[in-house]
Amino acid sequence: MKKSYVLVLIVMLLGAVHGNAQNKVLKPRLDILKIIDSSLKNATEQYKVLIKNVEPDKFPETFTKGYVKQKAPNGWVTGFYPGTLLYLYEATKDTVMYNAALQKLPLLEKQKYISSHDIGFMINCSFGNAYTIDPKTEYKETIITSAQTLASRLNPTVGCIRSWDSQKDFLVIIDNMMNLELLTLASKLSGDSSYKKTAITHAETTLKNHFRPDYSSYHLVVYDPLTGAVIRKKTVQGADDETAWARGQAWALYGYTMMYREIGDQRYLEQAKGIAKFILDNPNLPKDKVPYWDFSAPDIPNALRDASAGALYASALIELAGFVDTKSAKEYIHVAETIIKTLSGPEYTAAIGNNGGFLLKHGVGSLPDNSFVDEPLAYADYYYVEAMLRYKNLGKGKDH
Repeated sequence: MKKSYVLVLIVMLLGAVHGNAQNKVLKPRLDILKIIDSSLKNATEQYKVLIKNVEPDKFPETFTKGYVKQKAPNGWVTGFYPGTLLYLYEATKDTVMYNAALQKLPLLEKQKYISSHDIGFMINCSFGNAYTIDPKTEYKETIITSAQTLASRLNPTVGCIRSWDSQKDFLVIIDNMMNLELLTLASKLSGDSSYKKTAITHAETTLKNHFRPDYSSYHLVVYDPLTGAVIRKKTVQGADDETAWARGQAWALYGYTMMYREIGDQRYLEQAKGIAKFILDNPNLPKDKVPYWDFSAPDIPNALRDASAGALYASALIELAGFVDTKSAKEYIHVAETIIKTLSGPEYTAAIGNNGGFLLKHGVGSLPDNSFVDEPLAYADYYYVEAMLRYKNLGKGKDH
């Protein structure tokens, strides 16, 4: 075994031990567990409605104008539907969920060579969850091959994985932090540390260039592909270039918490804590903790909320609570509890049979593009269920 890889393993183990030791201090509240158990049971029944609405060769994206909008297997959201089904199977052992997820995996397996930074969402959320339940060799192969594909988008001069394709500039969005988990998983499964090194390279450059002094994140950083110089910083889905798009902050919080778990670099933990402070101390964060779609949306307090960002905050904060001091951990868990209660109420959770079978209402995909505005979102459901599972596992030392 190479010395460099031994060192990587040691760092990984130190990070894991740190997290598990802290997690044992945290205990779930019985009243929240009662809400979660009921919500997971109802979610399983609701997804049986969604299953009936999904075409055999498609994946659900949203419910709009009375029908379930669906994507071909190469869409960026396609991993969330089978991933949610697998989470629900883990929660309830309902084999309808498991079998429906398995039916979609062959369609996604064919995407392991797709040149897209979103391959992490597509493969890690589906095959990653499937491998946790049943560690088949073919799942492992799909994960590793997909990581190879993702790593090929790295520009060493820039120090980032390319997000959106462009003929001229090198575009990197904060969302890309989420796809790094596919790389760290591939290193663990293959013994090849190069994938993890690629993830670290991207995280380091993003840490340097994507954040403001208050730990809020830009959505998009445009680089010169030849020199690696930053050309400009802007938003596409937020209210303005200098505002904090709510889901963008969620991608950042979740991404650096995950990278600390996987790498053990203290700077990643401090970054995640800083992002959490920006979110939780923001005067425009509503009392129920489900954020407006942008922290500086012009029509606050009448601005639309984004359930997907709220679900991501809850999931990330529960994990982050396992890595920090007791006082901070209690704060993070309290906020996560509040979000879970809010999202599980009738304002955000659809009645069984409604919403096309999606769980949550009131997501905002991209308001500036008038795309998926005040609609359910496949990824909102995914991270909502993940947050509930992570809460149930408090004190057990599990990632979810």
